[in-house]
Amino acid sequence: MTTLADPVPGGRPGDVERARALAQELSGQGVHGVVLSYVDTAGVARVKSVPTARLASAAAWGVGMSPVFDTFLANDSIVSTDVLGSPDGDLRLYPDLDQLVALAAQPGWAWAPVDRITQEGEPHPGCSRTALRRILVEAAEGHGLTLKAAIEIEWAVGEGPAEGGEFVPALSGPAYSATRQVELSDYTADLLSALATQGVDVEQIHPEYAAGQFEISVGALDPVAAADRSVLVRQTIRAVARRHGLVVSFAPAVFAQGVGNGGHVHLSAWREGVNLHAGGEGRYGMTADAESFTAGVLGHLPALTAVTAPSPASYLRLKPSQWAGVFTAWGRETREAALRVVTGTAGLRDRVANLEVKPVDLAANPYVALACLLSAGLEGLTSSTPLPEEIAGDPARLDLADAAARGVRRLPTSLIESVEEFRKDERLRAALGPVLADAVIAVRQGEIAAVHGLDDERVAAAYRWKY
Repeated sequence: MTTLADPVPGGRPGDVERARALAQELSGQGVHGVVLSYVDTAGVARVKSVPTARLASAAAWGVGMSPVFDTFLANDSIVSTDVLGSPDGDLRLYPDLDQLVALAAQPGWAWAPVDRITQEGEPHPGCSRTALRRILVEAAEGHGLTLKAAIEIEWAVGEGPAEGGEFVPALSGPAYSATRQVELSDYTADLLSALATQGVDVEQIHPEYAAGQFEISVGALDPVAAADRSVLVRQTIRAVARRHGLVVSFAPAVFAQGVGNGGHVHLSAWREGVNLHAGGEGRYGMTADAESFTAGVLGHLPALTAVTAPSPASYLRLKPSQWAGVFTAWGRETREAALRVVTGTAGLRDRVANLEVKPVDLAANPYVALACLLSAGLEGLTSSTPLPEEIAGDPARLDLADAAARGVRRLPTSLIESVEEFRKDERLRAALGPVLADAVIAVRQGEIAAVHGLDDERVAAAYRWKY
């Protein structure tokens, strides 16, 4: 379980002693350095690293990092807000020792996510991991809830090294086929081995629909740990691929046309160990609180796309009738609806029933996306928001009058539209706080400007290798 306590100068109680013991253990395993990882507002994982012998110092006093990275774009250009984006200032990166792990596919290295605090010892208002922790405190103290999450990961595997930024699929077999599994069986077996060594419980892995595409599903954890796990799994996928002479892309759209890479989010709310998405008197076993939680997410979906689909390339993926979930609709096991109510198989429902959010891709900062999704759900629960009628089949086939009567509308079709929705959404901006919310808007505007005048093919190419 992720600690909800903020780091403090000198280290949280017991952290320094624990870091010394971990450093000694890691050194005995041949680990020479620790990667300190966080995700910026543009969705890019940024790192600093320390020698293993400096882990205790990092746990006590952090590692310096400029706050300017909060306003980096995916192409490494820098935008600014009224408080972020200048060359001034410094932050301290504090590793979460609970999540520290030796990297099986990168011998000699360990990895840990970080929280960021100021030099004065205060939580950095732009730290997305801290923002997510705050939402978990709100859920526990205000509603008596614990929350679980898992993030699916889709990625495209290419022949490497890529020349001129092109992508050449490393698979030739049909979608979901045994042929594809055979073609990359050595790679995927090594990936499963590395993840198991790192303590990641994998639910399933399979070839997917798009060219060269695979998907992996992992077990649910508390939302902060789930976001950490998403970053770690992607680091591992990339590292194993390089050892096999392959390249991978997590971009929302590797090509301008066709199905892209998703990062579907699974959420469930629990009270006193009971899953609120099963065993209730509502539809499909949902409790009243689970229905209202779902309704809260549904109501904020247009604004949520600014954090769940945050790249110009995201809107190449968000197309109707491609299982991307581009309409404000929900349904039981309906893969075209933005929200899919997953009941699970009889006999397991009390453990596995959950809500899947589909208009999410891996350009998203997972901490920001989860913070906003959970905040939207909690608002619905607080307000006892009613869940509207469900949708069956493909919402794209509804006529306009029927869709309007059911409250079904298309999600934003561009990043410009999603930013405007986010600007108007006071709940989501409050969930992140003004500093981080303003950074989200500034970075999205910067990404919009960066691709101005580019056609779809060039937009896809611009982000193909960024995530």
